[in-house]
Amino acid sequence: MPTSPAQPIIDRCLEENFVAAGVVPARRSPTAAQFQEWLAEGRHGEMHWMAEHVDVRVDPRELVPGARSVIVVADRYDGSSDDNRPPGGGRIARYARGRDYHRYMKKRLHRVADALLADHPGEVFRACVDTAPILEREVAAAAGLGAIGKHTLLIEPAVGSWLLLGEIVTTLEVEPTGSDERLDPCGTCTRCIEACPTDAITPWSVDASRCVSYLTIEHRTRIDPAFHEGMGDWLFGCDLCQEACPHNQPTDRTASSSREAQYEARSEGRDAAGASFDIREVLDWTEEDRRRAFETSAMKRAKLGMMRRNAVIVAGNLARGGGAPDLLDRLAQLAADPSEDELVRATARDVLAQLGDGAVET
Repeated sequence: MPTSPAQPIIDRCLEENFVAAGVVPARRSPTAAQFQEWLAEGRHGEMHWMAEHVDVRVDPRELVPGARSVIVVADRYDGSSDDNRPPGGGRIARYARGRDYHRYMKKRLHRVADALLADHPGEVFRACVDTAPILEREVAAAAGLGAIGKHTLLIEPAVGSWLLLGEIVTTLEVEPTGSDERLDPCGTCTRCIEACPTDAITPWSVDASRCVSYLTIEHRTRIDPAFHEGMGDWLFGCDLCQEACPHNQPTDRTASSSREAQYEARSEGRDAAGASFDIREVLDWTEEDRRRAFETSAMKRAKLGMMRRNAVIVAGNLARGGGAPDLLDRLAQLAADPSEDELVRATARDVLAQLGDGAVET
């Protein structure tokens, strides 16, 4: 069967409001050995699922037997400055402030896949948004959507890294749009490395077990107190490496670049900008409060105990230097309450010990 041209497929993706699309041959990752080494060093932390189905993760042909191509799409979200946030809040990573991208992107990818199937009956089209084991930034770069920076995120030329990615793995052979040349968007710049408060980044590699995004979203147990201060006021995720990146600084082009309206920050239970939750409220959240706050949000993957654990750490950081004595009192109550969630209670004890108020009855 002859190779299908890429442009009609890209056009179909753009009709679904994706800001970019490209195609790469389905093949084994050229960085498979490095990825397996990264896993062997334990840099995936408690993300045990990353060590499962490694053969599938490094080769989409294992995900879809007979796959010949991967169609890659991108959404862009708002990376505007948070400088005007009110004090006392726990920050939310920008990608999670609006509608859950998993559902929104997958719904549109399914429409693209259905249209392609109608044009190419007998072929297989599988839509993937995070839930399938694909090295998405690598395939996106190979498809020509951008270049991977030292912080391991995809950088769109002259626009930045505020991107969400999705894929369709297919048995249809489609003309590739990228090249095998690896571009370096960073040069000698190391701003992302310097901005990371937990030293998680080395050039083109992130030790997830040290990353604030991982710690606040994926790490399910007690967080090493050595990382507490570095977590700052981040309640869910972290954008510091992206905020520092020169590619993400405001320009006329970034100001005029289209962004998906579905990812605009919601305001329910948050500050006026939708960028943070009041820490005092999160400390006292119930499961119903969490569900209400995270409705239609990508944040719902974080369980109640994790969010309150994160809030305890942020509260401790807000209280450093003698401020917010009411937060210290609340942490002391949590640490001393035998009926409290043990993850929250233990974290409160850790925070108080760091602040010099560790004499809490246990």
